[in-house]
Amino acid sequence: MRNWKQGVGLGAVIALSVMGSATAQEASETVATVNGTEITLGHMITVYENLPEQYMQYPADVLWAGIMDQLINQQLLATAPEARNSLRVRLAVENERRALLAAQAATSIVAAATSEQALQDAYDAKFGAKSLGREFNASHILVETEAEADAAIARAANGDDFAALARELSTGPSGPNGGSLGWFGRGMMVQPFQDAVDTLEVGQVSGPVQTQFGWHVIKLNDAREQAAPPVEDVTDQLLEELQQQAISDALETLAADAVIDRTLGQDLDPSLLLNSALMDD
Repeated sequence: MRNWKQGVGLGAVIALSVMGSATAQEASETVATVNGTEITLGHMITVYENLPEQYMQYPADVLWAGIMDQLINQQLLATAPEARNSLRVRLAVENERRALLAAQAATSIVAAATSEQALQDAYDAKFGAKSLGREFNASHILVETEAEADAAIARAANGDDFAALARELSTGPSGPNGGSLGWFGRGMMVQPFQDAVDTLEVGQVSGPVQTQFGWHVIKLNDAREQAAPPVEDVTDQLLEELQQQAISDALETLAADAVIDRTLGQDLDPSLLLNSALMDD
């Protein structure tokens, strides 16, 4: 069982399931020793909490034995003559400690910023009081020349069905569907197309409209004010925004109170990052 990564943290279940009537309830409880060095229940739980999800299918006794073997083997190798507290090891430990503390802080900061009330407030601020603007339902006929657009407009004015004309004449991907573009809001169409839609009444057909795609004849089928989405449809988006803002605010506050000097290495060649030989001591 190698290369274990982060997984679900239920390590106490392992201990209680395997130990049965045993009384171990503290993370400091010793579960094994290697030449006097203790391996504790907390060490076991920490490994378990970093297992990938696919290991969760194994029974608790199998996980217990696998984690125990891993920790014992690691401790044995850590005391081998070849094991050295090298610069590479010391710096990796420092980086890992820094990363773990940062992750712990970030988790707490995010949790405080994403309460149900905070989520509701974010929803109200984004969708509650302000207008979301109009959205439009339109169809179009796309042709290569202005003359072709004029001919399509004339046929529509003479009573030809617009959808049938689109199926017959349009070179765009919506042609087989009668030219229907469905509902769209401002900003979803290229500007000349949107400008033309803005001038139309429902049921009206535009004059020729040129874009980078060719010449369009547009019919506005319907228009309405956009409705706010249900909160459950935007929860993930809002939570992500709240989390990012919370971390950004926390970093800004911490940086304002910190003394940070980025100039100490300004004369160093960035390519030194590639010189791993510097880590050999």
